[in-house]
Amino acid sequence: MLIVTCVKQVPDTTQVKVDPVTGTLIREGVPFIMNPYDTHALEESLRLKDKYGFRVAVISMGPPSAEVTLRKTIAQGADEAILLSDRVFGGADTLATSMVLTGAIKKLAEKEELAIIMCGRQTIDGDTAQVGPGIATRLGCSQLTLVDRVEEVDLKSKIIKVRRKLEGRHEIVTSPLPVMIAVLREINTPRYPNVPMRLMAADAPVVLWDNKAMKMDETTIGLKGSATQVRKIFSPERVKGEILGQETDKPEDTAKLLISRMIEKDLLSL
Repeated sequence: MLIVTCVKQVPDTTQVKVDPVTGTLIREGVPFIMNPYDTHALEESLRLKDKYGFRVAVISMGPPSAEVTLRKTIAQGADEAILLSDRVFGGADTLATSMVLTGAIKKLAEKEELAIIMCGRQTIDGDTAQVGPGIATRLGCSQLTLVDRVEEVDLKSKIIKVRRKLEGRHEIVTSPLPVMIAVLREINTPRYPNVPMRLMAADAPVVLWDNKAMKMDETTIGLKGSATQVRKIFSPERVKGEILGQETDKPEDTAKLLISRMIEKDLLSL
């Protein structure tokens, strides 16, 4: 049975700058990394592979440079890596992105029984957390989000049991396979590939699927298939800070001053 793990190459957001004139990201010299949440999705897929014998295929939609990220997933233990790259995929919002990823998952499922679609909770560049649920909706399967532990998989009954982290509590839920799982950072600690695996991955093939291979309706993908479009990217202006209570030396007076200023700025509701 197959686990399809979705990963995305994202800019290292600690080093991204915005062009003040054009309002676009300055990409030159910016390093790219695998989306941190996706590293935990991959690790959980590999742990399930080790325990239950699943095969793990990793897919990513992005530019040709995303091949580097996919090659790293092979070094960590993925069995297959597929890059979905074509100009007609470009400019996609979460709706159009989930359409392409779903198409790729269906294509993989034609040859091997699909068990799990593993995703990170969200990406650090979009922060929408919509792609995983979008895939589940289009596949017509269950979706388990905010998962911080996979309890067990019953391969005979084709049922998975997981723990979800909610506000102030956890819940244990079960679902039939196939299922989409979106994981939290707390679920595991990603492994580091050893030297032999790195050397093997350097020569391993990364399969390219463009739209000639995918055969998707171009009106449903990329910019044409996107229900939303980004008009402008900008950094919000930060108001210069101020020091309060310079002559206040009693904690009680400091607290009163702070609370009164927060009420003044409508940051507290009483």
